[in-house]
Amino acid sequence: MELSGADFDNIPRGNLRVPRVEFARVWLAAERESEAHPRDWRLAGVVMTCRWIANATVRPATGRWYVQSSPVTERSASAHEELIVEECLAAELLAMRRPVPEWVANRPGWIEAVVATLNWVWRRSGVPPIDVPAAG
Repeated sequence: MELSGADFDNIPRGNLRVPRVEFARVWLAAERESEAHPRDWRLAGVVMTCRWIANATVRPATGRWYVQSSPVTERSASAHEELIVEECLAAELLAMRRPVPEWVANRPGWIEAVVATLNWVWRRSGVPPIDVPAAG
């Protein structure tokens, strides 16, 4: 997905607990890496979570545009503080389920990436979910 300054400017202020510019760098890097590695579920988890947090409209090259749903609960509602808290809990519970649901097992690294992204952006816990090249 091609991102513009408007995509970053339109992120609701209450949805981020990390600096907007830092979030933007991670999201942009994840989008670019995901395009280069479309079958990488770890990257997909980061991208889906960033898009949802940002209330992004996904503009695929073909097909209809859509608003990103939440990654775990698949809610179509826009992300806001209360839903982000609920999504964090749902992601953690899914990550701890045993046995691991087959659909999660078939997405290696996805739930871990969703949890890591939510923990970083919302709880300010840990590090960004992907390595981002230093700003140049």
